[in-house]
Amino acid sequence: MRADRLLSLLLLLQSRGRMTAPELAAELEVTTRTVYRDIEALSASGVPVRAERGPAGGYRLMDGYRTRLTGLTDAEAGSLFLAGAPGPARDLGLGAVLATAQLKLQAALPAELAERARHVQDRFHLDAPAWFRDADPVPHLAQVARAVWDQRVLHTHYRRWGGEVHRELRPLGIVLKGGIWYLAALADEAVRTYRLSRFLAVDTTEEGFERPAGFDLAAYWEASSRRLEEALHQGTARLRISPRAQRLLPVQFGAAGARALESAGPPDGTGWVEVEMPIEAQAVAVSDLLRLGTEAEVLGPPDLRQAITEAVAVLAKRYGVAP
Repeated sequence: MRADRLLSLLLLLQSRGRMTAPELAAELEVTTRTVYRDIEALSASGVPVRAERGPAGGYRLMDGYRTRLTGLTDAEAGSLFLAGAPGPARDLGLGAVLATAQLKLQAALPAELAERARHVQDRFHLDAPAWFRDADPVPHLAQVARAVWDQRVLHTHYRRWGGEVHRELRPLGIVLKGGIWYLAALADEAVRTYRLSRFLAVDTTEEGFERPAGFDLAAYWEASSRRLEEALHQGTARLRISPRAQRLLPVQFGAAGARALESAGPPDGTGWVEVEMPIEAQAVAVSDLLRLGTEAEVLGPPDLRQAITEAVAVLAKRYGVAP
């Protein structure tokens, strides 16, 4: 571990120039005392580290010195696909590996390209989780990820809507969608999707398996997502919505709300428009559409309008409002 840290420290100084002990400590996630000891160890091994005092001081390498220890290990090379998502990389247990890989790449780049890479990193950041929702606890994520990589059979205890089940799974791939981790795995000769936060226990076996020939994780996920969307949408609601609801629709209903607005009819004299939007089961649709409050009117289908009417009557009675 210390050898990895010393290499990371060396690569930081090579790629970024002068850095203070607190800056190095923050990057390496150690104490400043550890940084002082590591600087001494580098100097003792022949690396020309210069200490500069004063307000603009810090540590830097002697002008012209460059290490050639920039070859990527297998793990570092494999972690680069997560370069834009440091949070998910940490969840997968690849945070330190990814950081070292990035430092090696920066150190290997010509000065002009390295500076451009730093500018991009300073100006763009990917934050995968959705707003206003805590991330799912995924204590088994790193273990499952190793089983995916090593192609090892998993014995699992899983919590689903209908109760708890025990499953033998052949893990094929992991997907991060809207801040939620999913596992695509072969079970009973069919590929299925499992939400990783619902695994109650996971046991990795020594038994290996062969991946299905031609399995494409991205293609599977796209097709699976499309099937789920089609299964959820059981009808179409016709709504009359206010200008405020027109702003709320994409926020509350995502892509479905945005597509509904694209097909909106012409506004009336008060700015209200009619739209058609796919809905789930009636009970879910009633709950979802009531979120729009007085900014929307359900025009059809008749059974959905009746269900909304009954729900509003119950609310009026509950709050003591005369019919």
